[in-house]
Amino acid sequence: MDDKILIVDDEENIVDFLGRALRQNGYKTICAYDGDEALHLIEEELPDLVILDLMLPLMDGWEVCRRSKSGEKTAAIPILMLTARSSSEDVVQGLDLGADDYMRKPFPLDELLARVRVLLRRSSQESLSKTITDGDLTIDTTEREVFLRGAVLDLSPMEFDILELLTRRIGHTVSREELLKKIWGMSGDTRTVDVHISRLRKKLDDGKSPALSAQTLRGRGYRLAWEDKEQCSEE
Repeated sequence: MDDKILIVDDEENIVDFLGRALRQNGYKTICAYDGDEALHLIEEELPDLVILDLMLPLMDGWEVCRRSKSGEKTAAIPILMLTARSSSEDVVQGLDLGADDYMRKPFPLDELLARVRVLLRRSSQESLSKTITDGDLTIDTTEREVFLRGAVLDLSPMEFDILELLTRRIGHTVSREELLKKIWGMSGDTRTVDVHISRLRKKLDDGKSPALSAQTLRGRGYRLAWEDKEQCSEE
């Protein structure tokens, strides 16, 4: 196994514990104890995954995540956030900045290892299929760019991930619970999904026909589909 994981935490005992566990499971590890060092290693080492604590000296985990996800070479690197804080706002902020998953401390080691496997597997699968095309929609998963009728859509990291998942399943219903689990890596309150879908829907509406719509199926979830605006208005 050649996957390289960057562990970022200012608590040396946690870094040692995670490093030992990951190496025992066949992963290579590098470590950082503050935000500045973490960002430097992300840019220089290009790890396959980052396990990132939120509360760090010099630069906090949110800023590390934001800069990593906005970098041309580092945007696709999955980030698993760790937090000792109970506030859901902290978690939502990290996810909105592009974090791929999160866990609260203290965490079960077997669950963390399972989430690491899922993130690495998903990252590997996405790299195999670099371009998704359906009609006038093109998604470049490498550059994380979306084109609708040739125009670039300005999407947030979460909106991009939602659109990619819905496009891979176009015409089929995806439940809120599945979106929450696959995009955010958690279960629970699905209202954050509704907020992101609402924003995505507005960005997909370019006023042209056929329209690409993130349809709401009450009690079931969402479905991406092409709609003929003229037919809809006649009906």
